[in-house]
Amino acid sequence: MLPLFPERNSFARARGDLKRMKAIILSAGQGKRLLPLTAERPKCAVAIHGQSMIEWQVDELLKCGVKDISVVLGYAADTVEALLEERYGRGVIRTLFNPFYAVADNLGSCWIARSEMTDDFILLNGDTMFRAAVLEKLLASAPRPITVTVDRKDTYDGDDMKVILDGERLVRIGKNLLVDQVDAESIGMLLFRGEGADLFRRTVEQLLRDQVSLKRWYLSVIDELAQQTPVWTCCIEGLAWGEVDCPEDLKRAEEVVRGIAG
Repeated sequence: MLPLFPERNSFARARGDLKRMKAIILSAGQGKRLLPLTAERPKCAVAIHGQSMIEWQVDELLKCGVKDISVVLGYAADTVEALLEERYGRGVIRTLFNPFYAVADNLGSCWIARSEMTDDFILLNGDTMFRAAVLEKLLASAPRPITVTVDRKDTYDGDDMKVILDGERLVRIGKNLLVDQVDAESIGMLLFRGEGADLFRRTVEQLLRDQVSLKRWYLSVIDELAQQTPVWTCCIEGLAWGEVDCPEDLKRAEEVVRGIAG
C-alpha cells in the first residue's frame, strides 16, 4: 500500500508546493471525429472562442501557478509547436513528440513523457477544457498519491469515462461499466504526488515492454492500480469544464471558455 501524506485543505497552502509541480498535457491525436476541422491541424489546435484549446489549457495552468508544462504532440506537431512558441516564447512550454501517435493510444504518450514524471505532476487530456477553479480544487485536495478528478451528472453515455466509488476512493474506472453502478465520470485530469508519481511511471515503463499495451488507455492502468492500492478522487461538481470529442461538444466547450474570457 502506498503511504498517505498529511492532510492539507486549502488551495492557498497547496500553492506552496507548486514550485515543483509539473503538468503533462496529452495532445498527440488528430481528433478525427472533429473532421474537417482537424484535416490539417490536431484537435488541440482547434480554435474555441478566439484561441486554440491548448492555449486555454496552458493559460489556466499558469493562472494556478503551474509553470512547468510539457505537451506530448503527434499529428501536425509542427503546427502546435509554432503556435506555442509564438504565444509563450521559445522553450517556455516544452514539447515531446510521440512517433507512435497513429498506431497507439494515450498510454504510448505517457511512455514518451515518462521522464517528466518526477516530483508531483498533473496529467491532463488535451481535449479537456476547464476553468481555473477546477484545478484549484484538485490542488487543494488531500495530498494523496493518486487523485482522479471526477464530476457527477444525472445520466452517463458510452463516451463517458465512468467511475465507481466507495466514498472518495476509486473502485473502478472505464467506459464499459454498468450504468446503474456508476457514481461519477472522470474529467481527464489526474494529480500524482510522491510515491504515486513513481508508481505510475514504473507501471507505464513495465507495460510498454509489451507492444500490446500500445493500444491501451492510461486510465485502464489507473483501473488496475485501484485494485492493488488506494486511488482517490476529487469531485468538482458544479464547476465548469467540458470534453471535446465531437462537433456537438464544441458548444459546451465554448460556454466554458467564455466564462474565462469574461
